[in-house]
Parts: sequence; structure tokens; C-alpha cells
Amino acid sequence: MTRVRNIILMLIMAVIIVGCGRSSEYPGYRKSKHGIYYQLHTLGEDTAKACPGDYITVSLSYLTMNDSLFFKGTRKFQVNKPAYEGAIDECFSMLSKDESATFIIQADRFFKETLHAALPRFIPTGSSMKVKIEMSDIQKEEEYNREKEAFLSWIKDFGEYEKVILQQFIREEKINVSPLPSGIYYLKLNPGTGKKVELGDTVTVNYEGRFLNGKFFDSTIQRRQPFQFVYGTEWQVIKGLEEAIGIMCEGEKALFILPSELAFGNQGSSSSIIPPFTSLIFEVEILKVSSPDKI
Repeated sequence: MTRVRNIILMLIMAVIIVGCGRSSEYPGYRKSKHGIYYQLHTLGEDTAKACPGDYITVSLSYLTMNDSLFFKGTRKFQVNKPAYEGAIDECFSMLSKDESATFIIQADRFFKETLHAALPRFIPTGSSMKVKIEMSDIQKEEEYNREKEAFLSWIKDFGEYEKVILQQFIREEKINVSPLPSGIYYLKLNPGTGKKVELGDTVTVNYEGRFLNGKFFDSTIQRRQPFQFVYGTEWQVIKGLEEAIGIMCEGEKALFILPSELAFGNQGSSSSIIPPFTSLIFEVEILKVSSPDKI
């Protein structure tokens, strides 16, 4: 069955390339009625597409038109009705569960109208960008709410348990700093002498994330790939890391302990790597901060 589906997919892709490769501005891509160019990579078994109001789990990759990757992450969120023709929400609504595709969208509108952020310095004004979307799951709002209610009922006591574990860790590690008003513990390791991070800045960071037991779950250093993003942009970093980076400056290195409410909360990460009600440790180094007016 899998072999037959693969053959069908290959035939579909061949038709797409032959049928629109010559006339399309982007060979190998088809064009939606609202001007989004797209290239399908995999087909799913289910034909139902994601609709506004559905909750989806997706792997997102943002790339320049030269295929330079500048963001990759897995997110779970509710699909919105497209705010304008060609918005990324239309891309989500073009996919079914287990399908993946690459879309070409207007970079200016995506950053300014969807993310409410400045256009990164490495993307020219008036140009396009690529978004690769892998649709892992689609849930109707009713189904999502039922699962959430049942789950929260099951783990209602975990929040208090987390607080106990976190305070035990603070005492055992002899951490003498007081938490910030939000609950974040901030331990400066190396002072920075550069520009302080502000909204709209393009920030390049190295970070390592680990559990209270010392086990690592993510590291840009091990991947040898610093993370670059526009500070203040949605879907880039978790709430606690956004606050942490916002109080740092270029060249600074610091350790942050985040309670779960500022990390992955009472649901954990969509990838299931981070369990619910789990406090985390992040070691962050600000490598570079660039202001929009210097882009």
C-alpha cells in the first residue's frame, strides 16, 4: 500500500512540475488563488484539511529564498482565519494530517502583519520567503478541549509538587539570588559590554537547556548552530526565555531557572520531550544584537 502511495505521489509531483514548471515564477511550485506558491512533499491518509478554529501540531521551518534556514521548531496552536490574502494561516488550511509542503509567501506581510515584528536584516524589503510545514496532527476545538480538561483533572496536584521540587533544588544548589517578580532565577555568569536587547532587534544566541537533574534536552552548541530570531516575534522562544533574553546585552552569558508556567506549562512540549509542570534550566549567551535601523 505504501509503495502504491509513493508511486501516486511521484506521478502527482511529475504532473505538477510539467504542468506549471514553465509558466510559474518558481519552477516546481503551484500557485493558490490568493497568490501563495506551494510544493507538496508528502500526502496524508486523511483528506480533511485544517480549518480556522482547529488545533494543529506542526513542525515549522523558515528559510530565505536561497534556502538558508533561520528558524525551526515544533508548535501546537489554534488556526486563525487568514487576516489577509496570502497569510500563513491559508498555508495551514491547505494541509491534512501527515502532509508536508513548502510555501512561498510575502516576507514583509508575514513579519509585520502576522508576527508584528520588524523584517530581519537578511531578508530584503519586498521579497519573499519559504515556509516548510509538516502537519503532525489536527484536532477539532471540541476534541482539544475535552482532552485538555481530562488531562488537567488528572494532573491537578502536579503544580504544587513542582514547586516543592524547585525549592529543594534551590536549597541543595545553594542558590542565594532572589527570583525576579515573574519567578525566574537569574544568575549572571559573564557580563556583557554590548547593546542591550530591545524589541525588534535581530538576536543571535547560543543556549543549552537541561532539566533540574542535569540532563540536557537541547543545545545549539552541540548542534553547532546558533539560534537567530527577531526579538519580540511570536512562535520563536518560550515566554521565560523571551523575558530572560530581554534583560541581557550583547556578550553576556547567564543561567536562568524557569518555573513551568514560563516554560512549557501544564501541558509540556508538543514534542513530548518536556513533561508537564517541569522547571527548566537554560544557559544563554548573547552572541550578537543588531538594531532594525542598522539592517
